[in-house]
Amino acid sequence: MKSWINHVLYPVSLLVMLCGLGAVSHAAESPPNIVILFADDLGYGDLGSYGNPYIRTPNLDELAREGQRWTDFYVSAPVCSPSRASLLTGRVPVRTGLYGRMMPVMHPGDTRGFPADEITIPELLKTRGYATAMFGKWHLGDAPAFWPSRNGFDVWVGMPYSNDMDRVGEPPFDEIMKRMRSGDMASIGNIGAKMRSMFHDPNQQSAWYNVPLLSSHQEKGEWVDETVQRPVDQTTITQRLTGLAVDFIREHKEQPFFVYVPYSMPHLPVFSSEGFQGTSIRGPYGDAVEELDWSAGQIRAVLEELGLSDNTLLLFTSDNGPWQAFSTDLAGHAGPLNGSKGTTWEGGMRVPAVFWGPGLVKPATISGVGSTLDMMATITTLTGIDAPPVNDGMDLSPVLLQGEGATREVMPYYAKGELSALRKGDIKIHLRDPDTGKALDTPKLFDLHRDVGEQHDIAVEQPGLLAAMQQAAADYAASIPVKPPLFDARLME
Repeated sequence: MKSWINHVLYPVSLLVMLCGLGAVSHAAESPPNIVILFADDLGYGDLGSYGNPYIRTPNLDELAREGQRWTDFYVSAPVCSPSRASLLTGRVPVRTGLYGRMMPVMHPGDTRGFPADEITIPELLKTRGYATAMFGKWHLGDAPAFWPSRNGFDVWVGMPYSNDMDRVGEPPFDEIMKRMRSGDMASIGNIGAKMRSMFHDPNQQSAWYNVPLLSSHQEKGEWVDETVQRPVDQTTITQRLTGLAVDFIREHKEQPFFVYVPYSMPHLPVFSSEGFQGTSIRGPYGDAVEELDWSAGQIRAVLEELGLSDNTLLLFTSDNGPWQAFSTDLAGHAGPLNGSKGTTWEGGMRVPAVFWGPGLVKPATISGVGSTLDMMATITTLTGIDAPPVNDGMDLSPVLLQGEGATREVMPYYAKGELSALRKGDIKIHLRDPDTGKALDTPKLFDLHRDVGEQHDIAVEQPGLLAAMQQAAADYAASIPVKPPLFDARLME
């Protein structure tokens, strides 16, 4: 059994430090390694380098000082599944069908998932000889045919969906949908209330959640798909993912690699390992975030130990804003931004983003606009691979390598399949209510450089600007073909 798989069963010890070991030379002429660390529901204001006074993130703060901290970095959607799809494809959700108008994310038991004809970053990197691995949450189809191993990753170990799903004692998803369609909202309200109580009872996680830890790779042309643990021990999941990533890097130090670590934390319910529990003054949420910071430090350390850091691009970011709808004390914070997960306010879709790579990234604070949509175009440029002919990304490599250059001029804000808002330059127009998604009779208009919290609507005082932004939004929407919503398909059966 390969050594990376050991950490599936045996979490890495907090006492094992990777610093201070001898460096190994790495050929500078090889294409760069790519590492993406993707937090789940981390808020814009949850890192020290983004102004949090209470959560200790020294490793990420150091990466930000040595690399680039982006102030205006976005995801493509304010919820998990469509956001994750856009990171891997470089395409807005409506272009791929990976969204829902009624169901915002995918749920357990769906017979559909990630389309086979969508091209992913790891699929392209494999054509250049990259070893590709994913350790963490997928959330784009839990049937094996749709797993990461079928979409470009040599190996995947992780959870197929969010850590709050597959709740013990709750009706199956299809039954919940049946009750919603029948108008039984009292029952739905009871389910929501129980979810809140579950989130506040982390010590009983084995009694509440039945989420599996899965493993998938190929051996001699055959799929090896396994359920490693069910329910997964969520207190050790960050350690496990970290250990898997570290071991994979060690085993593939002689070839270029792409390591994608989409953590399951700090999504509700929040968990941390014994060494971090009760250590943050921000409570359980802070414990979980500080363990993510430890994880980033461990991955940085092995890159430096092996002499790979000068030829590695590392990105740490989040899939959307903090999930405050069910809990404010156990969820994160969006700092100066308005709104949170599920909304198209800035707090729902603007996320922290730290790029690091001593031999690649020029240290700077970048206030231009970037997005996870841009990772496909950026990575293909850095690796000399042709990008897919149709994508929605911008090449950020000039900014990363030189600390200056063009960033994206237009940022779309999609929610439930609708273009809900659009940013052009420093101006943002809301076409739909940022909280409910309902069309607005009069759009809202904000100057984000002067009003990052979106408190002062300038639509009435700037009618010419409003008209220009309405036209820009209409032009953008007209340029994007819309596929049917894949997440809603099971509701039509």
